[in-house]
Amino acid sequence: MGHRKTHAPRHGSLGVRPRKRAEDLTPRIKSWPEKSWFDLLIEKHGEEALKRGITRTPVLLAYPVYKAGMTHAIIVEDRPNTPFTGKERFIPVTVLDAPPIVVIGLRTYTRDYNGALRAIGEVWRNPVDAVIKAVEDLYVSNPLWSLSPRDVVRKYLLGLRKANHGLVKPDPDGDYGFKFIAESGEDDVKKVLSSDIVDVRAIVTTIPILAGFGKKKCEVFEIKIHGESIDEKIKYANSIWGKYLTPFDVFIEGQFVDVIGVTKGHGFQGVIKRFGVKELPRWHKHRKGSRKVGSRSPAFTYSMSEVPQAGQMGFHRRTEYNKRIVRIGRDGYEVTVKGGFLHYGLVYGPYIVIKGSVMGPSKRVLVLRHPIRPDLKFIPLSSPQVVYFSLESKQGA
Repeated sequence: MGHRKTHAPRHGSLGVRPRKRAEDLTPRIKSWPEKSWFDLLIEKHGEEALKRGITRTPVLLAYPVYKAGMTHAIIVEDRPNTPFTGKERFIPVTVLDAPPIVVIGLRTYTRDYNGALRAIGEVWRNPVDAVIKAVEDLYVSNPLWSLSPRDVVRKYLLGLRKANHGLVKPDPDGDYGFKFIAESGEDDVKKVLSSDIVDVRAIVTTIPILAGFGKKKCEVFEIKIHGESIDEKIKYANSIWGKYLTPFDVFIEGQFVDVIGVTKGHGFQGVIKRFGVKELPRWHKHRKGSRKVGSRSPAFTYSMSEVPQAGQMGFHRRTEYNKRIVRIGRDGYEVTVKGGFLHYGLVYGPYIVIKGSVMGPSKRVLVLRHPIRPDLKFIPLSSPQVVYFSLESKQGA
């Protein structure tokens, strides 16, 4: 027998243990950046950023989207000091459907005796008017759109009831069949927006009926508001409370974002597929099996957790850092491929195009967040020039 290596690089990161199924398809945002992308632009470029209208105004730090599909584009590389700077490059891109979101509530926080954040309470506002305005502003003019604002509101309230029964109740005699019942009074608003606030966050919902597939249940997120002072945060929160927002209110073209979501599930898999370990040769000594690890520990009495074993593969909550936004638009027809995206359909309204791929299958809800650990050497003021964007059909590809 020839020379055999005594050691090989381990398979599979230990930093993502336990490899278990995500608790929910809607990803929870566990941490927030201390600075928004606009703060980074001003610190990096100074007066040049201010001339382009970039300010330190308060802003939401995240935005939920739906994964539509992938295509490709040709851009002019704008990263400095690379062999491709100034040259055209072929890149894969992911199209994300980004329907407007509605700020239906605000949640305020104070500090307890341990210094930890403690919620004071929430205040709510009826989202019906915001949904109607969003449809009239962004979708009615689209010749491919067929639902009336009334139908959208009815389906939205049904989806919101599926997400939280305490916010909506059936109303057979009403215009929409459902009624928003959680609207807060003036006394509640005064109590929640008290003087000892240290943080205020927005409670937003998606409007999935505006996406290109037949999803009904709304997603509800709590999103942090970034600002220089608590007074600015409260003022901004009041200005967006009960209104709809689009990606243009949160991001700009060319910036980097973190993508948070749940990966594509593959079920229970063995060590060969789950970790990519080497398959043992099929000969007499390994007659008990070849698609398995040789030993799970150096002793007979226990099993080492670091050794690859069979188990759940995929459907994990993951975060991809520093994915670049190539384009943000209002009319999804600009980026919808011929025949629509496979397993998704058409993109009717606002959209975001990301360079590269993101986790999950089509229709998966993702959250884009301002970068929590950006590359400070490259903070671009604008997006790369898009020379060509492929709209060719993906059917049969």
